[in-house]
Amino acid sequence: MEADLVAVLRCPVCADSLALSDRTARCSHGHTYDLAKQGYLNLLPAASNGIEGDSAAMVGARTVFLGTGHYAPIRDALILAADLGDDDLVVEVGAGTAYYLSGVLGLSEHRRGVALDVSKYAARRASKVDPRIASVVCDAWRELPLVDGSAQLLLNVFAPRNAREMARVLAPGGRLLVVTPNQQHLAELVDVLGMVSVDEDKERRLEDSLNGEFTRTGSEVVEEVMPLDRTAVEQLVLMTPSARHLNYRELLQRIALLPEPSIVTLSVTLSTWEPY
Repeated sequence: MEADLVAVLRCPVCADSLALSDRTARCSHGHTYDLAKQGYLNLLPAASNGIEGDSAAMVGARTVFLGTGHYAPIRDALILAADLGDDDLVVEVGAGTAYYLSGVLGLSEHRRGVALDVSKYAARRASKVDPRIASVVCDAWRELPLVDGSAQLLLNVFAPRNAREMARVLAPGGRLLVVTPNQQHLAELVDVLGMVSVDEDKERRLEDSLNGEFTRTGSEVVEEVMPLDRTAVEQLVLMTPSARHLNYRELLQRIALLPEPSIVTLSVTLSTWEPY
């Protein structure tokens, strides 16, 4: 992890900025945080210990599925919407494996990124993606471990939204890009496989979660059909929250009955927001 990336982070105890010395991030009040051997920094507050993030199996499934390119239309839409300068800082909240963040950073060697996720397994993956990315374990529902006004762009893809904190860490003129699933998203699989369905009230809940801190300045639907073999369907299900409640053996039995390939709809809304 690069020293200039640690400099945009702040201590979860006292909110003082951090500086990197050898493999230890330290604030002026003496709080220290050692880099994990895998390269990520754990800034999860003590009060958040025990919070459940994605498991190693879920992160592994996500790595495999995203590597097939089936969700590339989402990443491509984010890249087009990003409109970045050459030395901008991009922060992804709920970054997972940093698939979207690394794509948005593009080829500019001076752009930097911070991948925030509560899962240490996701942080391990994200830390290996790109040297321009700092991978940090944190709780998105609490104070984000970033100094005020440090980011030019925030990404939020199928992830929690802490509006007050996201507005705090955005620089003047900064923007937030949010990706949320539509009712049609994975509709061909939801009932057949017993997956968690998209909340019909999701659009209102999105507005409620950001109103007061952000105003919507744009919106577009990203929709494609994905021909998925049974292995891809399995990995797709196992990377989602549905994996937490489905019986694996029963899931495989249901997947075995699907046609191959199965035609599955990708349908999301990419919305753009600016702080008030």
